[in-house]
Amino acid sequence: MPKLTIDNIELEVPDGTNVLEAARSIGIVIPHFCWHPALGRAGACRVCAVKLLDGPVKGLQMSCMLPVQDGMVVSTTDDEALAMRRAVIEWLMINHPHDCPVCDEGGECQLQDYTIAGGHGIRRYDGKKRTHINQQLGPLIEHEMNRCIQCYRCARFYQEYAGGSDFGVMGRSGAVYFGRQQDGRLESPFSGNLVDICPTGVFTDKTARFRARYWDYDMAPSLCPHCSLGCNTVPMARYRELLKVTARRNDDVNGWFICDRGRFSNAAVNDQERPRQALVDGRQVDMDAALDAALERLNEFIAQHGSGALAIIGSPRMSLEGNLLAARLRDLLGAGALCYFGDLVHAERTMEAVSLLNDGNSASQEDVRCADLVAVMECDLLEQAPMMALAVRQAWRNGARVFIVGGECRPDASYPELFKAEAVLSLADVPLAEAKHPVVICGTRHKGLDSIRLAAGNGAGVVFILDGPNAFGCALLVAEKGAVSLSEALAGGGIKGIIALEADLPDNLPGDIRVLVMADWLPNPVAERAEVFLPATSWVEMDGTYVNHEGRAQRFSRVMQPGLPLRGLTAELHPPRVHRHDAPGGELLPSWRIVAGLLERLGEGNIEEPLNGAWEQLRGLAPDSSGMKITLDTLKRNGAG
Repeated sequence: MPKLTIDNIELEVPDGTNVLEAARSIGIVIPHFCWHPALGRAGACRVCAVKLLDGPVKGLQMSCMLPVQDGMVVSTTDDEALAMRRAVIEWLMINHPHDCPVCDEGGECQLQDYTIAGGHGIRRYDGKKRTHINQQLGPLIEHEMNRCIQCYRCARFYQEYAGGSDFGVMGRSGAVYFGRQQDGRLESPFSGNLVDICPTGVFTDKTARFRARYWDYDMAPSLCPHCSLGCNTVPMARYRELLKVTARRNDDVNGWFICDRGRFSNAAVNDQERPRQALVDGRQVDMDAALDAALERLNEFIAQHGSGALAIIGSPRMSLEGNLLAARLRDLLGAGALCYFGDLVHAERTMEAVSLLNDGNSASQEDVRCADLVAVMECDLLEQAPMMALAVRQAWRNGARVFIVGGECRPDASYPELFKAEAVLSLADVPLAEAKHPVVICGTRHKGLDSIRLAAGNGAGVVFILDGPNAFGCALLVAEKGAVSLSEALAGGGIKGIIALEADLPDNLPGDIRVLVMADWLPNPVAERAEVFLPATSWVEMDGTYVNHEGRAQRFSRVMQPGLPLRGLTAELHPPRVHRHDAPGGELLPSWRIVAGLLERLGEGNIEEPLNGAWEQLRGLAPDSSGMKITLDTLKRNGAG
């Protein structure tokens, strides 16, 4: 490993590290625009100049383009380097519109930061500026080409990293243009990352346009709930409205990026028609009264039918805390069934997948990105888990062979432009033994489960695409708590009443089944049958834990207080204009807190911490950490049933 000196600090870094990265490793920030950890170097912006004072290379150099060599002596504060940076910033600002007061990037703009840090505060140029015509890129992304500083990040991400072909760079010299051949919505399912990766305000989130400045937002580290991958995000809210979601770096999971589904799926959280009022027999009551009524209905039901006729139903979209307390409620009441999955096939296949995974073979997105062979079978990655498709592309870009197993989807039709794949009939036709780091990616239909088990035993990493952000956690609870599927519970004929917690109940639920209590934050057609309905918070309105597809438990934090968003309130929806301490529609509770309220009314005492027993190890998990792997083996080692 080469040794060098940067600003009188001696350090040793791995081979291949450039000077800019070496400086970052010791907390020295060198201004840069074109370099990005996920994209590498381009040498386009020329603003990362440093002075090499001694060693094999000397003079003024661009730090992002210069690999570290033994004996280098680098100065980031040399007068010549500082003058070079100031000059470059001034050149970049010649044609910039200076529209910071109306730019949505204000407060999170690298150009703004480095311009001020470089001391460029007086405009000397008084000539005519170069101007561009902006494009309409669809309803999600706003285009303002006049702010562009030609760093090429957008084109490099869109074309090289994400495999898109409908966006790129055109022109030459001072007339370079980044856009499409014609107006139209960007086709890539990862196009929203242009908003994050652009160091200026060329691409901004149109859905949150002119709504807030960066410092106005309520934000916290969170997770994406729209598939089982557990990508890390930073949701941003204001006035009880989720305005936008940005990617949060986690090198073990999603890296630097997220898909457009995770970024732009805010409508359900902000929906004015979202259930926010506790109901008893359709009559509005406060939350405490609804919980009291729920206890009364439970006691009456048990007295009439016995506790064995009751089913407690959790859900793969509910947090681990809520599902754990659902099991605790089952144990206290002696309910006849505890359910986490709707149908038997779904439950069995998820359980088979989770039982196959262990600490040694469970593959993360980073494992896929680093694989030298990837086999995809029985799943549509772009539909079920888009970021996994992007991970496969990175493996392919690095030289990995990709195989599509089975005749269910053709390689050229399923993943256009992302990667080139070879079609084979079965997993036995994939040369897994020839690879050093093979990975098999599979859905949960498991036609080839035996061959997957054999591949895992021979050292291949395994990825199962599950249904729901906490499906893995629910499968662990099925094994620990002895839960059954809802279809199994109903098939026995003994279930007469249910308590449903963020569960997607079937529309054809038998009419003689009493829906005693239902807690949810999404509209549900079966909610009309609920005798007691308890509105729950969404994931951005609570703290909680999800366990993703690989068994990685990750914490997410509350972003905003629950309540009706201010925007869009009609005369009918507007609350009374009176002074109050709580927000209108803000009585919502996390599902685990709702269950805790029932447990406390049943004599369990005050419940402040739902993670107990084998799950106690997750209590100190930080939301900004990379998470903790937890499998059936680790649960058994920690005393689970």
